[in-house]
Amino acid sequence: MVQRRRLLGMAGLLAAPASARAQAWPTRPVSLVVPWAAGGGADTVTRIFAIGLEQELGQPVNVVNRTGGNGVTGHSAIANAAPDGYTIGTGTSEFVNFKTLGVSDFGPGNLDLMSRLATIPAGVTVQTQGPWRDFAAFAAALREGRRGQITGSGVGIGGSWHLAAAGMCRALGLEADRIRWIPSNGGAPALQDLIAGGIGVFTGSPVEAQPLAGAGRVRVLAVMGEERLSTMPEVPTLREAGLGWSYANWFALVAPRGIPAPVRTALLAAGMRAHARADVQEPMRARGIVPVWDGPEAFASFAAGFGETSAALLRDLGLARG
Repeated sequence: MVQRRRLLGMAGLLAAPASARAQAWPTRPVSLVVPWAAGGGADTVTRIFAIGLEQELGQPVNVVNRTGGNGVTGHSAIANAAPDGYTIGTGTSEFVNFKTLGVSDFGPGNLDLMSRLATIPAGVTVQTQGPWRDFAAFAAALREGRRGQITGSGVGIGGSWHLAAAGMCRALGLEADRIRWIPSNGGAPALQDLIAGGIGVFTGSPVEAQPLAGAGRVRVLAVMGEERLSTMPEVPTLREAGLGWSYANWFALVAPRGIPAPVRTALLAAGMRAHARADVQEPMRARGIVPVWDGPEAFASFAAGFGETSAALLRDLGLARG
C-alpha cells in the first residue's frame, strides 16, 4: 500500500508541471506562420493582427513567411507544427480548394479552425481609357461579345480572383470561363498588364487597385462585397447593380490540431481581445480590409459552405481534379 501511494504521488508530481505549463501559456515567443510572401494581403492582415496579439499575450509574436506550392507549403507547416500553442498561423481561402484542384490531400480537417480574421472583397477594375464607364456597360460587353474575348487576371489559374470572375459570369447567366483567364503572380503585375492593355479586367482586390485609381490610370466599376468599401464609398457593389453575386478572399487564425484545451481556450480568448483592439481594427479598415471574428463553430460552417461553392465553380471551369 505504501509503495502504491508513493507511485501515485510521483505520478502527480510528474503531471503537475505539464498542467502548470498549460495554464501559464505562453512563457516564450509565439510564431505566426503566413503561407504567402511578405507584402501581400495575407501578410498585411497577419502583421496587423500580430501587433494586437503580442500585446494581449505579453510575449513577442514573430510573423514567419513560409511560401511555396501555391500555399500548400505554409499551410502544411502550420498543421505539422507541435500542438503546443507556440506555432499558429494564418489560413487563407486556398486551403479549402487544395483537394478539389488535386494539388494536395490537405483540407480544413487538417487544421484547428479558430476564427476568420478579415476579408478583402474582389472587384471589377478596368482601364480608365477603356470603353466601360460603369458595370452595366461592362456586363453588356460580356454578354454581347464572344467567349474569351475579354481577358482577366489577378492570380494563378483556379485562385481566388479567378473564382470571383467565374462566379460573376455565372451570375450573369454566362459560362464560368466567359472571361479568358491569364495567370499572374499577383495583383501588382496584373494591374500593370491592365494599364498596358494586356488584359481587359482585373477582378482582384480594389484595395490593390486604389492607388492607380486615385492616379486616374484605372477605374473600379464595382466591388463584390456585401457593402461598399469605406475607403471607396463611391464604388457600388454588384448587388446594387442588380447582380446576386458577392465574393471576398478571407484570412483566418488557424493552428495545429490537438492543442491542450487550456492553451486553446487561452489562445482563442487572447485572439478575440486582440482582434477587437483599436490598433488592429483601425489599420485594417483604413486599408479597405474588413475585420471579421466569427469563432470556431461559425468559421467551420463558413469554410464548408465556401468549399462547396468553390468546388462547383472549379468544376464549371474544368479545373476540378479531386
